[in-house]
Amino acid sequence: MSIKENEHVDEGTGADAPVAEAEASPAHAELSGMLDDARNKADENWNQCLRLQADLENQQKRAERELANAHKFALDRFSQELLPVRDSLEMGLSAFTEHNTDADKLGEGVELTLQMLAGVMEKFGITEVNPLDEPFNPDFHQAMSMQEREDVAPNTVVIVVQKGYLLHDRLIRPAMVIVSSAAQAHGET
Repeated sequence: MSIKENEHVDEGTGADAPVAEAEASPAHAELSGMLDDARNKADENWNQCLRLQADLENQQKRAERELANAHKFALDRFSQELLPVRDSLEMGLSAFTEHNTDADKLGEGVELTLQMLAGVMEKFGITEVNPLDEPFNPDFHQAMSMQEREDVAPNTVVIVVQKGYLLHDRLIRPAMVIVSSAAQAHGET
């Protein structure tokens, strides 16, 4: 290669080199800037993710506390309503034992107390199942025995031994009943 060719090459390289370096430098700076922006956004997103995760954990803990309190104090209002009923029973018993109250007044007091209790139960959705003279329903009644009866249809509740109760239409205690059966014909032999 001649010196002129080297000069040409050098000139070409020399002339092209500053342009290439100039082009490479802004691209490198631009990429560095973009990388810094991406890192900042990633850090920002990570911090936001951590905050959201902490918020979610706090909400879960709060919900668990509220649920535990709801279970713990579910009967609070019901209990407050029952206290006057208990007070009435205690006063009636005290009046009977200390003052020899007559039976009629005591009976009247017990009847009023029972009405108070029925009102509290009704207020909280507890309803009575008293199926006397109704067809036997195994979903709400528990048969204790059967009794032969000609005056009523078979499988009719003829005696309620113990009333049943529903809580908002859900059975909490079945009624204990005696159910009629068809009288069997007694043939002579």
